[in-house]
Amino acid sequence: MTTSGNRQERMVSVRGLQLFVREQGEGAPILLINGLGSNADMWGVVEERLATGGRTIVYDMPGSGRSPTPQRPLGMAALARVAVALLDELGHERADVLGFSLGGCVAQQLAREAPGRIRRLALGATACGWGSMPPTAEALALLSMPMRYHSRSLYSQTNRLLSPSDRDLLRRVPTLTASRLRYPPPLVGYTYQMTAGAMWTSLPWLASVRVPTLVLSGGADSLIPAANGVQLARLLTKSRLHVVNDGGHLFLFDPSGPAVGLLEDFFSSARLSDSRAWSQGTRVDRDDVVEAAFAAAHGAFPHRVLSDAYRRFVAAAQRNGPAGNL
Repeated sequence: MTTSGNRQERMVSVRGLQLFVREQGEGAPILLINGLGSNADMWGVVEERLATGGRTIVYDMPGSGRSPTPQRPLGMAALARVAVALLDELGHERADVLGFSLGGCVAQQLAREAPGRIRRLALGATACGWGSMPPTAEALALLSMPMRYHSRSLYSQTNRLLSPSDRDLLRRVPTLTASRLRYPPPLVGYTYQMTAGAMWTSLPWLASVRVPTLVLSGGADSLIPAANGVQLARLLTKSRLHVVNDGGHLFLFDPSGPAVGLLEDFFSSARLSDSRAWSQGTRVDRDDVVEAAFAAAHGAFPHRVLSDAYRRFVAAAQRNGPAGNL
């Protein structure tokens, strides 16, 4: 265990797994769930600023960072149960939750499995899984190369596949690259997490989630196109959307961007009606807005065709029966 002031790092045993966990700050708990193969140190400015108004909880998901790879793959429901068990172990009955990318999928599942454990939910650069708009071909190529985090040479050579916005952010905030390369994802753990995301969808049931949700998307995100944020905001019955026009996939971690301020305001406001992030966000209440966003997106083929077919299948099934039967 490492303790410094109001910052504490330790390994915590949860459901037979060992998780690296860091708590920082004082006040109401805010659970931060990171993306595919990422580690707790990548939160950087997000963690630091949210910890000034609450008690942040960041952890390395099983099979990433300093958390060992589990003996078998964990699906999204199991990863959500790990998050609930972590809150139990740390003594937090209820928390605000922020999920980034794959962590946003875990957060959606958590909101379904244990809605009473979440006061407010924020989803950044994430999607509903099957039925969403897939990444561009370049972004898919990056996803398939976890070895790039184990080789500085390969990392540099493949950075050209990043969106211009993300390349610029990594140049301005070198700590993002340093933290990822310092704790590269184990290849088996990375594969387990990627498989969990590839097999998952919240599309049939997301409309049943009633937790107040702030959806944040990057307008220049090639990995999770902004159309997915529009779709999430439409599916979630109590949500507001902000699209950061020039934001890439990593826009959440930009210290000079608007995302961190929106999160601070959303989580720190005593009442939802007091939150400017909420009142100034967009309420997506028409299907044609989603259709227009999807039509303008540039997801890779044939993934786009397959995901779109599933989206239309779910829509037809919901017109003819309860979504819970899907």
